[in-house]
Amino acid sequence: MTVVDTDRIDMADIGDEPTLDEMFAWLEPVPEGFKVEIVEGTAHMSPQRDTHWRIILAIIKQLLPRFADDRLLSDVRIDFGEGNGFAPDVVKLFDSARKDGRGRWLPEHVEFVAEVICKGTATSDYGPKKEAYATAGVPALLIVDPYTGRCLLHSEPKDGGYHKKLVVDFGLDVDLTGTSLDLVLKTDAFPRD
Repeated sequence: MTVVDTDRIDMADIGDEPTLDEMFAWLEPVPEGFKVEIVEGTAHMSPQRDTHWRIILAIIKQLLPRFADDRLLSDVRIDFGEGNGFAPDVVKLFDSARKDGRGRWLPEHVEFVAEVICKGTATSDYGPKKEAYATAGVPALLIVDPYTGRCLLHSEPKDGGYHKKLVVDFGLDVDLTGTSLDLVLKTDAFPRD
């Protein structure tokens, strides 16, 4: 069963627990302009929006002068445990990261994630995805919310949760100097939705 919404398409849970590879194969081909992720065994298909892309681009433009472009990813599948195949908006890989034998990046390769909120997937980004990133030990997670005009920086993952949170309004700087990224991210160019 597929549910259609203007912000996302959810595929109902399927019995017999298919693998992530099987689920992604069933969803091919993905319609142009859509992003697919599987969160807790449910497929989410979200249309890309201008505001969303402009924020992603603003983040990547600030990371490129500091990090090699082969250490930065956007919308690339990374599996974060059973039932979780995410395509984060922005990923910074550790410099030592190498693809596994199947040609994939692993959660332990991820140093930083930025997720830009869409109305239809906000619950996943603030909930199960954040928990999966913390459980995987991703050192820094930045959730950018163009609807509230705020960024939430989560750091210090331990015991399946983040133990430090910084809330920053758009227009102010996100101080990442206390993380391994060691930079200040400007948000004044982030558009609101």
